Amino acid sequence: AANSQGIQTLLEAEKEAAKVVQKARQYRVQKLKDARSEAAKEIEEYKASKDAEFKKFESEHSSQTTSSQSTIDAQAKTQLAELEEAVKKNRDGVIKKIVERVTKSEPQLHQNLKKVEA
Repeated sequence: AANSQGIQTLLEAEKEAAKVVQKARQYRVQKLKDARSEAAKEIEEYKASKDAEFKKFESEHSSQTTSSQSTIDAQAKTQLAELEEAVKKNRDGVIKKIVERVTKSEPQLHQNLKKVEA
């Protein structure tokens, strides 16, 4: 009977130890879940702050881009106007020179052409 009583005590102790181990596993699993959700929350907060920071940076610098673009456009228009003025000013002289060069042609035999004697 004492032997059976000792075995019974050991079995109860084993069951109690299994319960403790099971509780420890559940606790560990719950802690891992909590840590994952906390990490996900921190990631979302960080992402939101960086997104807001980027939008602020973008809004600050987009005005600079717009002003730079308008400055470049104004310079391009000025240069085009100057070119148009130069074309109007020099047009007649250039056409005269081109016509003069085309009409002033002196025909010559090609240098590779040899004189054929009959």
